[in-house]
Amino acid sequence: MAQPAASAEFRFYEELNDFLPAERRGVAFRYSVAGTRSVKDAIESIGVPHTEVDLILVDGESVGFGRVLRGGERVAVYPVFELLDIAPLQHLRPRPLREPRFVLDAHLGKLARHLRLAGFDCLYRNDYRDSELVTAALAENRIILTRDKGLLKQRLVTHGYCVRNTDSEAQLREVLRALQLEACLRPFTRCRECNAELREVPKAEVLARLPEKVRAAYERFQLCPGCGRIFWEGTHYERLRRLLEPAAQSGAGFV
Repeated sequence: MAQPAASAEFRFYEELNDFLPAERRGVAFRYSVAGTRSVKDAIESIGVPHTEVDLILVDGESVGFGRVLRGGERVAVYPVFELLDIAPLQHLRPRPLREPRFVLDAHLGKLARHLRLAGFDCLYRNDYRDSELVTAALAENRIILTRDKGLLKQRLVTHGYCVRNTDSEAQLREVLRALQLEACLRPFTRCRECNAELREVPKAEVLARLPEKVRAAYERFQLCPGCGRIFWEGTHYERLRRLLEPAAQSGAGFV
């Protein structure tokens, strides 16, 4: 008689359930570990990228990604802990980068513009290959933002986040909250088109390039040294301010 495949009992907590089918969310379930090299392999084959995991308990013991499963274990998998002190246990997420900077995949162009608006350094092209995203992240200490959880399962990726929402404004709020970036906001300091840092300029310096109505109505201007665009506090400014205001109220204020 054939022996049953070795399996372990898994339970995923909090937002890690976003990656699971409905029948596996919030409940314990058995999963075959036959042929898996490590608990990391098993977790990612279930569907959860390693970049989302901060703590793994195997039979109550805190373990690293390299722990080999033989079958019969109970595995509890947790995301980052914001309120609970787990200092005695083994954190699996790397330390946050000193300066949050991002590289975004081809599906997140609007989010890139919103994050730049909030003051974050964001690389974005609509034709990035996965290998280019990983290379940029490693070479420049950037966090990968993507809708492709498969990208975050690549072994070389250390800092990444899988964006759940599809609406760009909801995506911005999600990323700010998930990565706890509220205190890092520097709104309206970066060009949302090319990512360069803006500089304030005297009105006289850009006067010849301003539409007639703008010349009469506004006195403060910013110039992008990268693409040459001029920005002023037009009607779009209040709409964009409202987009960032909830996050700013819980972190840094507007500049």
